[in-house]
Amino acid sequence: MIGTLLVANRGEIACRVFRTCRELGIATVAVHSDADADALHVREADAAVRLPGSAPADTYLRGDLIVKAAQAAGADAVHPGYGFLSENADFARAVTDAGLLWIGPPPEAIEAMASKTRAKELMGIAPLAEVTEADLPVLVKAAAGGGGRGMRVVRELSVLDAELKAAQAEAASAFGDGEVFVEPYVEGGRHVEVQLLADRHGTVWPLGTRDCSLQRRHQKVVEEAPAPGLDPSLVESLYEQAVRAARATGYVGAGTVEFLVGHDGTAQFLEMNTRLQVEHPVTEAVFGVDLVALQLHVAEGLALDPEPPAPRGHAVEARLYAEDPANGFAPQTGTLHRFSVPGVRVDTGCTDGDTIGVHYDPMLAKAVAHAPTRAEALRRLAGALERAEVHGPVTNRDFLVRSLRHPEFAAARMDTGFYDRHLDALTEPGLDPYAPLAAALADAHGRSRFGGFRNLHAQDQVKRYRSEPDGAEHEVRYRHTRTGLDADGVRVLRVRPDLVALEVAGVRRQFRVASYPDGRVHVNGAAYTALPRFPDATADQAPGSLLAPMPGTVVRLAEGLAEGVSVRAGQPLLWLEAMKMEHRVTAPASGTLTALHAAPGRQVEVGALLAVVQEEKES
Repeated sequence: MIGTLLVANRGEIACRVFRTCRELGIATVAVHSDADADALHVREADAAVRLPGSAPADTYLRGDLIVKAAQAAGADAVHPGYGFLSENADFARAVTDAGLLWIGPPPEAIEAMASKTRAKELMGIAPLAEVTEADLPVLVKAAAGGGGRGMRVVRELSVLDAELKAAQAEAASAFGDGEVFVEPYVEGGRHVEVQLLADRHGTVWPLGTRDCSLQRRHQKVVEEAPAPGLDPSLVESLYEQAVRAARATGYVGAGTVEFLVGHDGTAQFLEMNTRLQVEHPVTEAVFGVDLVALQLHVAEGLALDPEPPAPRGHAVEARLYAEDPANGFAPQTGTLHRFSVPGVRVDTGCTDGDTIGVHYDPMLAKAVAHAPTRAEALRRLAGALERAEVHGPVTNRDFLVRSLRHPEFAAARMDTGFYDRHLDALTEPGLDPYAPLAAALADAHGRSRFGGFRNLHAQDQVKRYRSEPDGAEHEVRYRHTRTGLDADGVRVLRVRPDLVALEVAGVRRQFRVASYPDGRVHVNGAAYTALPRFPDATADQAPGSLLAPMPGTVVRLAEGLAEGVSVRAGQPLLWLEAMKMEHRVTAPASGTLTALHAAPGRQVEVGALLAVVQEEKES
């Protein structure tokens, strides 16, 4: 029996495993980098061991350090979570060689399936050896990982070599393995997967299907179970293929077999993930099971029942990220002042006051709703996210709400191209015109002991706010009167520093206001920054300035890039790595590179000057 368990991971998944361990009476051990010294998963564990450094390659990817940490803390079992070392057969062997119980499949099964190239060979599918124009479009994928990292869609043969190199570099950074491969890219398919659970006695459970078609940058955003609208015969075929893959490798534990389902109803095998998946909570909700507890029981040698439990209802999960969907999903950093999502299951590794940094994936949490029908689950999850308080960095919260309520998704007509078609509509600014006024009134009341009364002629007070993330500026006017605060066009009913009630066109509306020392103001979920009365004249940059869109590290420059060279609009100039993803910075216009401040290895803050392109003038 397991007495003490170490989780070889961080953040949300570590907290998730610890929760089950507490219920089972198992002591827990966390590992952490220097950047995670005060992270929630460290605080929730019974013991913690430091991994010196902050980059994943120096900490969470160091299997030797993690094994030593387990031994030092007296653990007798290791759970890999997902990501990092979860699909590394050498790490699994190192764990068992040290006399520790490995919570996962045998190393031989990991080797057979964790490499996507070897998995395809096992399933009788050969990756493309040589790409021609007739093969386009194709998908470049990392052999050793997932989560969209090391993945590129290539539609032009001329850019294939560059995309291969970029994918190799990103895969090596994220997974410690730069192997990539090329496969055909199916336009408009649905990403469908089957959850498996297998014991040591030959029983394999196919625990339903999941649909994960809503993806940005090849990373899942919204997942649900069961996958809606599939023909029963197709579901049976997916079950049969998934179980066959598990039996062929002697699989034990939790795993997922992923498919791409075309418009014609045919399914193409993609890969098998030999670990727990981020989206496992929707399966737990539908089948009424705890997959982590079952992983632990299977590892201890217990047998599963001959048949899995019956499914019930529908579940939907949305991944809440610190990112800006309107700006290429650029990751965001800063202090998470307040975090609360009411009424649904929330799996997270964050809490109020945490700092969101640049070293790891920008996912803040997963919100999961379960209901008797799909329509009810979608409504419940959208409502919970809409009422959520996520105060701090820009997030994809509004983007998620709009996605869940989009008519095409509501009708289950989605595919992996959903965001390509609807991104503009889903990221349009949708701010309440009275929210900046509520922010100004709350601030004015908070600064006066007597609610702002002045025994003087009322004069307009002016406040300016910049809405996030669109950057639009809003000017509002109000005045102090003998009866309190007043604004044209609305009736001010109540003002507190945290709550403003206005009557607009005969309708009473309430605005929840939260202000923070960094100048950020959140009003009913919308974020603003209070601006000075007079703009800073020194803040302007030279025309053509390229500023860092996020904090990160410059990983490489375009070949031959130097001051004085000519560049064309849209040409990639350099690449930043932030939160385990590479982000391309391109020339804003055609012209001459007159200044270059970026260099490989340089760490930059958001807004740092990277380069200057002097635009060529039209003749």
